[in-house]
Amino acid sequence: MRATSVMSLLALAAAFGAGVLAAPHFGVAQAQTTGKVYELRTYTAPDGKLADLHRRFRDHTLRIFQKHGMTNVIYLAPLDAPASQNTLVYLLSHQSREAAKASWDAFRNDPEWKKVASESQVDGPIVSKVDSVFLQATDYSPMK
Repeated sequence: MRATSVMSLLALAAAFGAGVLAAPHFGVAQAQTTGKVYELRTYTAPDGKLADLHRRFRDHTLRIFQKHGMTNVIYLAPLDAPASQNTLVYLLSHQSREAAKASWDAFRNDPEWKKVASESQVDGPIVSKVDSVFLQATDYSPMK
């Protein structure tokens, strides 16, 4: 994925807020419920916990996501403070919104994930906020 495409996704999420794809006056299709979707997720870590969050993703989470049918597209770290000190942004793809729901349900109930989550939070939570936005590729997107 080109950096400009990722930045466009990030700008879209910031401009329209969590859960909103586009305003009707832009002429973008309504949110689909079937077909490939992308999920842009932003995690905020408590002070001093970002390295622990990166470690959990690096060592465990990506593999467990894949095990449950989620496709890891890209993981990003902001360059500028304050976000560079506490934020992880990533993009997953799913075959559909329904597939995303099923994957997340399976992930949350996975005994391995429960163990990893518990062990990674022995010294306190490593995530204080999660934002999720579902997106679909436009008809002119190079990724479509």
